Amino acid sequence: MFWPAIFYRKNIFSLLFFSALLFFILTFPLFAQPQLLINMRTGKVLYEQQAGEAWYPASLTKLMTLYLAFEAIKSGQLTLRTPIIISKNAKKAPPSRSGLDIDSAISLEDALYLINVKSANDIAIAVAETIAGSEANFITKMNFTAKKLGMSGTNFVNSNGLHNEAQFTTARDMAILALSIRAKFPQYNDLFSTYEVRLGDKIMQSYNDLLSKFRGADGMKTGFICASGMNIVATAKRGNKYLMAIILGASSKRERSEMAALLLKKGFSGKLKENGKIITHIANNPNSKPKNMRPLICGNEANNYLAKRRAAFPYGLKGEISNLGDIVLTKSKNITPLGKMRNVPLPKKRPDYIMPAKIGDENYSAPIIILPRPRPNAD
Repeated sequence: MFWPAIFYRKNIFSLLFFSALLFFILTFPLFAQPQLLINMRTGKVLYEQQAGEAWYPASLTKLMTLYLAFEAIKSGQLTLRTPIIISKNAKKAPPSRSGLDIDSAISLEDALYLINVKSANDIAIAVAETIAGSEANFITKMNFTAKKLGMSGTNFVNSNGLHNEAQFTTARDMAILALSIRAKFPQYNDLFSTYEVRLGDKIMQSYNDLLSKFRGADGMKTGFICASGMNIVATAKRGNKYLMAIILGASSKRERSEMAALLLKKGFSGKLKENGKIITHIANNPNSKPKNMRPLICGNEANNYLAKRRAAFPYGLKGEISNLGDIVLTKSKNITPLGKMRNVPLPKKRPDYIMPAKIGDENYSAPIIILPRPRPNAD
């Protein structure tokens, strides 16, 4: 009677092993997603997963739109008071939108807030048209700037992140862009940490839950289309640590926020430590293609996929631990329409750069690195 018991146990263990292996094989490709945690003061990597793999950026694209707007102000081409007018082309943009009518105008300052907080697609197009004359010209500037920054795994085809198979990025490239914004344009820090904008009787809140539920969070941008899943670039400061977490392809707003908060918490607590790399040491994979998440996020497989994700990452679900339990005082910004305008001439470019007035009250004096441009063979 002894050997059958051993035989039975061995078969049970074999069955469990192969069941677990089958589960891993079937689900790992669905669960794996780009993630990145970096020290913003040094550019050093604390955690990376598929950070050089191609992904659809969704509204993370707007970080480049904002970067070019900041450059246009720096050069004197525009000012924070420059009117941004909604064109017919901008008005046609799908949601998320500001709701402003054709020929309605707002200041560039207010437009920047609507782009980052509301993620307004129409405003992104209107700003692009104001800077470059057309969105097509602006896209050329976007890709030129991406190349200049060393974003070798990125290609832009629009200013707002609406889905196009030819528009892609990597977590590594988004980190470089976000670091460049923080390093070169610290006067706009308050823009990224604002949680709410008010336009008339409409109150529009950020999709970044960390701004209202994670102590030290101060930006930067979220993004979502069905093809990409839920994306986020999240920055936070606690004590003398200033960290950035990037999550691409989360299955839900809860998962995206909880994943970013968990990475940040582990970084602040010291559970995740620098691995010796800086962000430019991560190589983009030139052969990778973005995974289209639409069937899993918005299609027939969505319910099953979401159930698997909830089981695999239950943080924040009812009865489970959450990383977003802090009470945070949020910031609000009032948007003031300028009325109807058309064909307003832009200010003449000034020969010298004049630092624009600080948008808000916060301005970190702590140094944030400016990354060296990668050599041609860096990737």
